[in-house]
Amino acid sequence: MDRTVIEQKLESLRLCLARITAKCPADVEDLECDVDAQDILSLNLTRAVQICVDVAAHLIASREIPAPDTMGQAFDALANAGIVDAMLARRMKKAVGFRNIAVHNYNAIDWHIVHNICRRHLDDFRDFAVCILNQEPL
Repeated sequence: MDRTVIEQKLESLRLCLARITAKCPADVEDLECDVDAQDILSLNLTRAVQICVDVAAHLIASREIPAPDTMGQAFDALANAGIVDAMLARRMKKAVGFRNIAVHNYNAIDWHIVHNICRRHLDDFRDFAVCILNQEPL
């Protein structure tokens, strides 16, 4: 595991989460009316998920863990290896589901869900980062 690469990616994750926190309106109704906030939140959430997937792939590649077939399975692989717990892996797989909608079908985004993620689930990303940082370098 290249610790410098991981730390750079996790710093990018931290910046995405800070941007989300700073720009998420207090009320979902405000988000539904603010296309700029919608763009900022969806872009940074998508980036946050992608960063976590990239970190997972990097960690998987640096160990003797079979390569997953999907982005979501990367988190299962980390759970199976004892790097993250199964509950966190499930939450991260849900984040991948959001990312797929945001990237492939932007018009179908439910802003209530986005607001909920931004207000109640950013700690999933932070918890993931902590698990990764607690890994011993190879």
